[in-house]
Amino acid sequence: MVIGWWEGVETIQLPAVSKRKLYAVLAVIILLPFAGLAVLSAMSARPRNLGVTDGRLAPCPKSPNCVSSQAEDAQHRIDPIRLSVTPAAAISRLEEVLSKKPRTTVVTKTDRYLHAEVTSRIYRFVDDVEFLVDEQAGVIHCRSASRVGYSDLGVNRARIEQIRTALEAGGPAH
Repeated sequence: MVIGWWEGVETIQLPAVSKRKLYAVLAVIILLPFAGLAVLSAMSARPRNLGVTDGRLAPCPKSPNCVSSQAEDAQHRIDPIRLSVTPAAAISRLEEVLSKKPRTTVVTKTDRYLHAEVTSRIYRFVDDVEFLVDEQAGVIHCRSASRVGYSDLGVNRARIEQIRTALEAGGPAH
């Protein structure tokens, strides 16, 4: 006869829990972080510093979830878009490209400036995308920034590059 290490060890009896209650507790534990993110997204208001001040777009915050062609640091810096048409034509073309991007709404448009909001699919986070035509420099300055969170996993940089590609190719952005 073989005696195991467990022989003589006292066992603890846990109260019986129905599978339904167990699943309910697990569901709450799993869904709570998602609910928190949804609330955070719903509470994010449009920043007050958007637009043009002294010929510049708003600076990026210290977090890595923003890119700007007017940023001085490498982490946030992105090249401006070459201006190959008149400012009015550039703004019209930007509006056309943005209208083809899902969950994108143009909020403000003037003859040299455009601001759009892009909403993420799952959590409904909003990113602000801005463009400023600088005719003297022959460029369109751009800025794309997340309203909440810390990292964007490169989404804002990729968005600007897609828009750049669409503008330079004359086709829609993906």
